[in-house]
Amino acid sequence: MKLFAIPLTALMLLVGCNPAETTLGTASTERAQVRRMPLPAYFDCLRENKGIVIAAHRGGPARGYPENAIETMQYNFDHGVRVFEIDIAETRDGVLTLMHDDRLNRTSTGRGYVSDISWSDMSGLKLVDNDGQRTDFSPPKLTDALLWATETGAILELDRKKTTSFRNIADAVYAADAEENMIFISYTDDEAAEIASIDPEFMMTASVRGGRDIAALEARGVDPEHLIGWTGTDRPDEAAWHRNALNEVESAFGTLGRAGERLDDQYMADGNGSEYQDLADMGLVMLATDRPLDAAEAMTSDDVGRSACEH
Repeated sequence: MKLFAIPLTALMLLVGCNPAETTLGTASTERAQVRRMPLPAYFDCLRENKGIVIAAHRGGPARGYPENAIETMQYNFDHGVRVFEIDIAETRDGVLTLMHDDRLNRTSTGRGYVSDISWSDMSGLKLVDNDGQRTDFSPPKLTDALLWATETGAILELDRKKTTSFRNIADAVYAADAEENMIFISYTDDEAAEIASIDPEFMMTASVRGGRDIAALEARGVDPEHLIGWTGTDRPDEAAWHRNALNEVESAFGTLGRAGERLDDQYMADGNGSEYQDLADMGLVMLATDRPLDAAEAMTSDDVGRSACEH
């Protein structure tokens, strides 16, 4: 099945259910209670078997489906995507919500700063899709997104915005019992060390291009077993992916970015997208993309990961 970026059997064990009678990929179907295999073990399995996982940037917005919305993630989940990067901000009264920008203007019917609005006011807003069209969807709480992930088996990459803290996000993760459904994003070694100081078993991404970078992070408390090496968005770095793999660390790379300039658009210009599979063949394990369904359709390594890592 070309569109399954992460196999259900590889990530989840259905509890008390007959697999033949249970479908998680349909929104109208009652969701099964799921239990995930440990994230480090799954990423190790992908790396060892040349599989790949696709991460939908900002939840994978599409026409009629705005960024950072549970409904958008469900839409992509129904089409096989299982990993979603989302942005975490905090309202004036301390509620964690999904919002990328400092201001509400671009992606919602609101105006002004997220940090200046109360949750009661923000929850009444409507989200706007990338074409500027108003939708019926409202900004969600992080808690609701985490609970959705634990119910469906999805994985959320959590991108902290400056209005909140890693500690506040970690508390929400604990409250939702979602430790096996999330990956923290760090942008500096200081941030990676801060995440590890909160909980060394949190999975995270950090800038890593080989053994020296891994050792530097390990010296600051980061467990390499819970590390995914982020290698940027400019150009594929096969050598760095190889160095990371020698240290048993998986590599991530992004084809996302400004429309018309991003690698996503370059790869899909001919309608083929074969370059996505090239990334997997070079050793990439996690692909962050603005076009998750196109990438999944163009690759076979998602299927390889499914068959090799299922239990």
